[in-house]
Amino acid sequence: MFQIFDSFDPTIVAVLSLALFVAGCVRGFAGFGAGMIYMPIATSLLYPPMAAAGFLFLDMVIALPLVTKAVKICDWRTIIPAVVASVIFVHAGTWFLANADVLVLRWVIFGIVASLLVLLLSGWRYHRRPTSSISFGVGAVAGVLGGVSQVSGPPVVAFWLSSASETAVVRANLIVFFALAGVGSMVAYVLNGFYTLDVWRFLVFAAPAYALGLFLGSKGFGRANPKFYRWIAYTLIAISAITSMPALDGLIR
Repeated sequence: MFQIFDSFDPTIVAVLSLALFVAGCVRGFAGFGAGMIYMPIATSLLYPPMAAAGFLFLDMVIALPLVTKAVKICDWRTIIPAVVASVIFVHAGTWFLANADVLVLRWVIFGIVASLLVLLLSGWRYHRRPTSSISFGVGAVAGVLGGVSQVSGPPVVAFWLSSASETAVVRANLIVFFALAGVGSMVAYVLNGFYTLDVWRFLVFAAPAYALGLFLGSKGFGRANPKFYRWIAYTLIAISAITSMPALDGLIR
């Protein structure tokens, strides 16, 4: 039975706080990936809409300092088409989710994410400047995957990691992309009445743990070797691939 804030026991509070702290560290360092860490744990303990709505609001508010810094160095010419496509094609993803075989969809998602990881590990790089149409296409894939399973990150992460851009620009692109894409989700959550009193109670204890993790993660990025950043990103994509693999449901779900 899912918990609400009034019935949380200390163990649940501790587990969620620790998950938020780790997720914050990952988000602050890599610019993405917090949801991959936090949401599987949160949705096993909380009512899923509450977990999703609370985390989205938390991330948009607390990560705002990251966004304000990122907008100064990000590549807007690739971000805008990707965001527009993502917002449009997320509806196609939800249509597939409602009408297609879910098991087949999940295997397709696993195949896409795993293929992207293999491509990155091979050392391949796209050295030309991405056109608006390529950026739009990547955003469309991210939107469809997000609509089907909330796994929208790997396509855009692979897209910018495979470019010739500096690590700081890649991270800034990801921060701004997910911030803008999150606005659409926020509107949908508000319209569907997800922001209840329980969500605000959840945020009272969630905010400090996530904020501390975000701060430490962002400080760590400034001191890290760019190659280390890439391997962290590869690891997060691998986690996404593994957790989306239907064959492992009995072990991780």
